[in-house]
Amino acid sequence: MKQMDIKKEEWIEISEKYLMTTYKRFPVVMERGLGVHLWDSDGRSYLDLVGGIAVCALGHSHPRVVAAIKEQVENLTHISNYYHIEPQILLGALLVENTPLDKVFFCNSGAEANEAAIKLARRYASENMQGKNGIITMRNSFHGRTLATVTATGQENLQVGYAPLPTGFSYVPFNDLPALEAAITEETCAALVEPIQGEAGIVVPDPGYLQGIRRICDERGILMIADEIQSGMGRTGMLFACEHEDVVPDLMTVAKALGNGFPIGALLAKEHIAASFVPGSHGSTFGGNPLACAAGLAALQTILEEGVIDNSREVGDYFLTRLEELKKKHPAILTVRGKGLMIGVAMDAPCAPLVLKCMEKGLLINCTNTTILRFVPPLILTKIDVDKAIQILDEALGET
Repeated sequence: MKQMDIKKEEWIEISEKYLMTTYKRFPVVMERGLGVHLWDSDGRSYLDLVGGIAVCALGHSHPRVVAAIKEQVENLTHISNYYHIEPQILLGALLVENTPLDKVFFCNSGAEANEAAIKLARRYASENMQGKNGIITMRNSFHGRTLATVTATGQENLQVGYAPLPTGFSYVPFNDLPALEAAITEETCAALVEPIQGEAGIVVPDPGYLQGIRRICDERGILMIADEIQSGMGRTGMLFACEHEDVVPDLMTVAKALGNGFPIGALLAKEHIAASFVPGSHGSTFGGNPLACAAGLAALQTILEEGVIDNSREVGDYFLTRLEELKKKHPAILTVRGKGLMIGVAMDAPCAPLVLKCMEKGLLINCTNTTILRFVPPLILTKIDVDKAIQILDEALGET
């Protein structure tokens, strides 16, 4: 069966026959992408403001990333971590040189990065903090789909059916420093926080919140873990969102945009904490393999060298302004919030119909937490792209 002979409806039928239904998919089959645009199997084009959910920071098929992957796959695709790996060394060095942290562990996803952070925090605590193992996370957070990270995620609906869950996790409201301080017990070893909550609907905390967490962690002798999986890699107008408050966490997780679509995640940590990971204490067969790290190296170099972070900040500010203008015209828009190109728009009703209407008009947007439009587009988005998106949103809001 040749792919060119398969129509969209057939693709969907085959998908529903063989794939588990863990996703509620739209009735569209995407075939190719370039920059901020995607094309489906019917040849229709879309302006993509989803970006693989904050993954394709450089857009689709970025030439530097494509070239790096092509060169690496022809040279060396995979070897074991029993050996030193040149692209892994180079990417690790570049990450450390651009953060205040000291050591890196590579894995395959954000969930694995958070899993590694949980393990490292507990292992360090077992050696240096009288065996403490409690980890405090924030309500409405999202940290992954593994058993430990879904338990760390402060959303009970995502934990249904997976009992018994790992013990040692507790939850406090996001953006509530007194609640965090009150929740720390003699068993607490760490607090895990997203600098901006993503899946919850782009919830931006009050100024000083991250600094407050850092202060509390220092005063109470526990570790601060920053989940920068969605907010990092230039998304908010800084390389990492913690930089907005000059906060240095003890551990930090990165993924999503790190490979611009090629699966890769990373845990960074201060040297004295990273020392608790010794040979055999943790690992990953595919983590940090040559192909993934070549993609990550090209992506990070491009973000750092080609004005991508400045563009995220400038175009993000413009997008927020245009959305505020749209809010004045459409009462269905309740609030607009965000930093850089990590933007949420709270609606007065479920926004799934609006997402479908925009898709029909050639605009891809995302709905999270039922009533929140989430915009996490490629960071190469232009003001012209924003104007087009606003025009389509305006039309769609007028029709729904």
